[in-house]
Amino acid sequence: MNLLRLSWKNLRFKPLNTTLSVVLFALGVGLISLLFLLEKQLQDNFEKNLAGIDLVVGAKGSPLQLILSSMYHIDAPTGNMTIKEARPFLNPKHPLIEQSIPLAMGDSYKGYRILGTTSDILGLYEGEIAEGEVWKRNFEVTLGAIIARDLGLKIGDQFRSSHGFDDNDDLAHEDAHAFKVVGILKPSGAVIDQLILTTPQSFWLVHDHGAESAGAEEEHEHEEGHSHEEHAHNEIPKPLLEEAEDKEITSVLIKFKGRNFQALNMGRNINENTDLQAATPAIEINRIFAQMDQGERVLRILAIVIIIVSALSIFISLYSSLKERRYELALMRVMGASPAKLFALIIIEGLLLAVLGYAIGLLLSHGSMELIANFMKDSYRYSFSGAQFLLQEWYLLFGALLIGFIAALIPALQASKTPIAETLSQG
Repeated sequence: MNLLRLSWKNLRFKPLNTTLSVVLFALGVGLISLLFLLEKQLQDNFEKNLAGIDLVVGAKGSPLQLILSSMYHIDAPTGNMTIKEARPFLNPKHPLIEQSIPLAMGDSYKGYRILGTTSDILGLYEGEIAEGEVWKRNFEVTLGAIIARDLGLKIGDQFRSSHGFDDNDDLAHEDAHAFKVVGILKPSGAVIDQLILTTPQSFWLVHDHGAESAGAEEEHEHEEGHSHEEHAHNEIPKPLLEEAEDKEITSVLIKFKGRNFQALNMGRNINENTDLQAATPAIEINRIFAQMDQGERVLRILAIVIIIVSALSIFISLYSSLKERRYELALMRVMGASPAKLFALIIIEGLLLAVLGYAIGLLLSHGSMELIANFMKDSYRYSFSGAQFLLQEWYLLFGALLIGFIAALIPALQASKTPIAETLSQG
């Protein structure tokens, strides 16, 4: 007697009850699995891109916005600051700062952000060259792996940037010098996979060119500036500390030499005593997760409620079917089936419902994650995937089987105690 096959036939005998139980179970499992996937991939993306940065300094505004724009590149910058204002933090002899990396941003290409910075940024994210070389001269760019793949750009290709972060041809800097691809990075899983890296001076040249006046008084200056741009794109730029004090960058990423009292108080001193703003990445990201956790808690409770309801549905379905199957169960006893076999038959039915619900729930969660991944990629250029499977999902399988077993336990005990003579006499 094949109990598994017989259990499956019994479940198919009442398709509506079976479908309801499976769908409810799948919704609960799918929601919990989706929360696991979202939480894990968000944490991986956020934590990897912290990159050991202790402080971000930029223009006054929202500290969270400063962190999101400068480290995760998913928000607009709070503004710019001058080289004069940034000079203390760019000083290689600063007693508290081990490394400082300037960032200039505000332009993009096909929706991907162009970041003016130094090659030191590669060390933060373990960036390595796959083809070509690191940008050195003005208007040279090194591409993140995802950009090169998605846009089909190759070494030697040229393009012009657009103002802002939207893919808008009307905002293209048509009169400015074109950027040239000189290198492509290996995939790193970090934010640089989705950035176009160049020199900060390239930003200035693009915008200085666009800001040239056509007035007679400035005509000579315009021609001189245009000529300067034509030659400057071949030059290796000088260090930012040697640039004019009125030139602007967006922010500075800072790593401390040590976490002493002075270093830990640097951010507060900047916020209280300067026109700039300092934000600590770890603090701001913890705030994000704290806010997200409240929403996740509500969804987890909802998922648990759905699973409890589905467990009750399984219990009611199996228990109510016993009345209709009493004669069948008594016949099985006459044919030699022991009480233990009848017990196992009902338990297997409960486990089958749980496994079906679990499998469909995983399909729902990973399919939904793939849809969310496409949305997140279009909106934020971050990599998410529905193809990732987590260890927690194996624990979820164990939990699903346990719930199926518990839901079927009382009906199984009732089945094992089916009275043979009384049931057969009743027909």
